[in-house]
Amino acid sequence: MLILGNGRVITRDGENPFLEKGAVAIEGTTIQKVGGLEEVRAAYPDADFIDAGGKVIMPAFINAHEHIYSAFARGLSVKGYDPKGFLDILDGMWWTIDRNLTLQDTYLSAMATYIDCIRNGVTTIFDHHASFGSIRDSLFHIEKAAKETGVRSCLCYEISDRDGKDKARDSVMENAEFIRYAQKDDSGMIAGMMGMHAQFTISDETMELAAANKPDGAGYHIHVAEGIEDLHHCLKHYGKRIVDRLMDWDILGEKTLLGHCIYINGHEMDLIRDTNTMVVHNPESNMGNACGCPPTMELVHRGILTGLGTDGYTHDMTESFKVANVLHKHHLCDANAAWGEVPQMLFYNNAKIANRYFKQELGVLKEGAAGDVIIVDYNPLTPLGADNANGHILFGMNGSKVVTTVANGKVLMKDRELQGIDEEKVMADCQEASGALWKRING
Repeated sequence: MLILGNGRVITRDGENPFLEKGAVAIEGTTIQKVGGLEEVRAAYPDADFIDAGGKVIMPAFINAHEHIYSAFARGLSVKGYDPKGFLDILDGMWWTIDRNLTLQDTYLSAMATYIDCIRNGVTTIFDHHASFGSIRDSLFHIEKAAKETGVRSCLCYEISDRDGKDKARDSVMENAEFIRYAQKDDSGMIAGMMGMHAQFTISDETMELAAANKPDGAGYHIHVAEGIEDLHHCLKHYGKRIVDRLMDWDILGEKTLLGHCIYINGHEMDLIRDTNTMVVHNPESNMGNACGCPPTMELVHRGILTGLGTDGYTHDMTESFKVANVLHKHHLCDANAAWGEVPQMLFYNNAKIANRYFKQELGVLKEGAAGDVIIVDYNPLTPLGADNANGHILFGMNGSKVVTTVANGKVLMKDRELQGIDEEKVMADCQEASGALWKRING
């Protein structure tokens, strides 16, 4: 039994949204009680106790779109890289990196990403992996890191014809094998999807292969209309818009997650909504790649389940919260935009997305929910309550203020010290491996 208490508790539970001096009791993997400090401690007098010291206690974050494989890109300069558009960015940077990754590089990239997730209070991720130099067993190397660090993970490999049919087939089989493996896992910490890069790098033949090998119960995780080039390709080669092509291949549905969705129209939004398909917005990546601003506010208003991700740009969900908030105000020239929609995406929709793959309720502090809790070192200078908690998080918090992270009832970080992870060794191994990767890329 573990209690985190003596802090201001933001629960995300509509029936009990905020406690000025509260506590959360966890037994095993599950929250048993949320209430006043004295009440909870009296109920479980022998429990281990983590004193929040007046700090904020809240549900851990969920990242609905990550890219572990991009971890070693930090500071990398690729010879001859001078992108003139989004396709140049993909081929010159990201595809160049993933073609050179070894399985050990993938494992270490996952360890580094998971450590950053823990430090930023993220305990659940949906990762979209690519390592065309080493495809088979790559998801299992990521899963090894997930188990070692304790971060809940839904994994997939991005299917693409860009490096030939043999590698496309290997990609399909890696997804199928991992999905079947994950479906047999009873930890509640691992899930799998049929990953796809984007329709413009996937032929009809490969679409058919993926559909034939996708185990029941899993959906797809695919980039959609991230660049205008994706739309132009679909119109030219198939005579239809992207979401229509996905619809024709039976890719849409409640277990499928569409990344970005920048260049989609109202008809496509109707298809996404009517098939109960999920969407994830990645604001920093869209801005950094100069891809454009998606109609995210309209997606939310239409009732499409839309979440928030980082696309590997950061592992700090509060950073994505801040950027999404200002991006849509700026784009729509409307200072009232995004105040409600982005918090809904981050604090509620991400949990709904996650719960389509993980059975135990996530993103909320209440009895029966998963024991995913963080303590944030934040002492408000203005009144804090249920009605203005989002504003305090937006303007007063960031990932580096997370001091304690608990996932599935296990303490992963306490007082900024990682538990059970030799961070110094992992970072040393990452530096050695990334240096070798950079030499391979630049000759």
